[in-house]
Amino acid sequence: MQARLNSSKQESERTFTETARRAQIVDAAIEVIADQGYANASFAKIAKQAGLSSTGMISYHFQGKGDLIREVVTRIMTVSAQFISAKLDAESGYRGRMLAFFSANLALVDEYPKHLRALSNIAANAGTDDPHLFGLLDQLGSVSATQAEILRAGQRDGVFREFDPVVMVMAIRGSLDAAIARKATDPNFDAAATARELADLFDRATRKDA
Repeated sequence: MQARLNSSKQESERTFTETARRAQIVDAAIEVIADQGYANASFAKIAKQAGLSSTGMISYHFQGKGDLIREVVTRIMTVSAQFISAKLDAESGYRGRMLAFFSANLALVDEYPKHLRALSNIAANAGTDDPHLFGLLDQLGSVSATQAEILRAGQRDGVFREFDPVVMVMAIRGSLDAAIARKATDPNFDAAATARELADLFDRATRKDA
C-alpha cells in the first residue's frame, strides 16, 4: 500500500513539474515571437528565453514547432477570453455587456501587450506553415459564433433591432482589430476615448430605439 501511495505521489509531482515546464516554454515562446517575430522564433532562442540548457527540453514536451505554436495560440486565446469575461461579468444586460466589450478589448492590450503582438505576428506570417493558423481560425470562428448568438438573444428579448448578427460581429471585430493595431504603433493613441466612440457607434447601430 505504501509503495502505491509513493508511486502516486511521484506521478502527481511529475505531472505538476511537466505542466509547469510546458507553461514556462509557452511563455518564453510568446516573448520571443512578440519581440523577434514568428519566423525568428527558433527553439534555440526560446530555450534561451526560458532559461533552459538546451532545446532538447522543448522537443521533449512538444512535437515540433507547430505543436508549440498551437499551444501558444490556445494560451493567448484562453487568457484573452478570461480577461474579457471578467470585465463583462461586472455588467448587466445585453446592451451593457456589448458596450463594455470595447473597453475590455482595448484594456487587454495594456494588460497583455506581448500576447496580442505575438498572436498578430503568427496570424500574419504563419499561413504557409498551417492553413488553419495553428487552430487560431477555428477558435476565432467559435468566438464569433458565440458573439453572434448573444446578439440574437438580445434581438429576441427586444433589446436590439433587427440586423444580421454575423455581419454585425464582423463589423465589431474589424473595428476593434483596427483600433488594437493602431494602439500598438501610435504612442499617442487614446484607447479609452476610442473605446467610448466605438461603443457609442455600435450602440446606435444595434439598439432598437435608435
